Amino acid sequence: MEFMLRNKKTILSFILPALIIYTIIVIVPIFSSVYYSFFRWNILDTIKFTGINNYISLFTKDDVFVISAKNTFLLMFWTIVIQTPLAIALAIAISGSIKGKRYFKTVYFLPNILSSVAIGLLWSFIYNPDFGIVNRLLTSVGLENLTRLWLADEKTVMGSVVVVVCWQFVGYHMIIYLAAIENIPSELKEAALIDGVNQGKMIRYITLPLIKPIVRIDTILMATGSLRFFDLIYVMTYGGPNHASEVIASYMYYKAFRTYQYGYGSAISVVLLLLCLIVTVILKKMFSSEEIQY
Repeated sequence: MEFMLRNKKTILSFILPALIIYTIIVIVPIFSSVYYSFFRWNILDTIKFTGINNYISLFTKDDVFVISAKNTFLLMFWTIVIQTPLAIALAIAISGSIKGKRYFKTVYFLPNILSSVAIGLLWSFIYNPDFGIVNRLLTSVGLENLTRLWLADEKTVMGSVVVVVCWQFVGYHMIIYLAAIENIPSELKEAALIDGVNQGKMIRYITLPLIKPIVRIDTILMATGSLRFFDLIYVMTYGGPNHASEVIASYMYYKAFRTYQYGYGSAISVVLLLLCLIVTVILKKMFSSEEIQY
């Protein structure tokens, strides 16, 4: 085994198959998107080089792209703001040796393993203005004036989508924080209890500071994940009404596969990739500066 671990050919033989698959699935499409973003092409006509015209149009003439970028950052902001404290609170609540711990872990994590298509269809029924449970509940408690066309109203559609996104993924982030909490050395907690520290102070001065590195990593995962979000929005709203729930990923799909502007869609995908990289770098620098100050 030691000889195999020192043998570079052996190591390469294990890495190479995964590297080839990763290159075909990820690296090649990225470079292809960058290449096609400088062309105008709809499959039927001859491909035509246009330079950076696609990018110029994107940032100067395309109002829908501005809306999709705004919605993308709103989705990123609210998913982080809502999911982080909620996931930490749930993780703290079920940490330790409470009764029914496995049940709660399963229930909270279950939406994450369901298909986004199934979840989109489920919540489309829940938000249905005629027989959906949301409007039915509001009507049953005498709040008929609050009933809405939740997915057909430009004022409520993004908020409705944010609720579903948080419902689907909060259990995933809860499991991450739960693992971090349960890896805190028990000696620290025992020493705190001996010193008479109550539960609130233990959470504030022991639990939260020690899971801070995990919070940083998870925040980056939330941010990059929300920037690339597509499937649930596509199933529930198709980016509507009037592009009010359009995000960058869904707009890229709309341009490339519904209007057949593959060059323009590729330009949008390149911008999305750059946004993910920029947000990741900014968050890492913010967290690094906090660590230095701390």
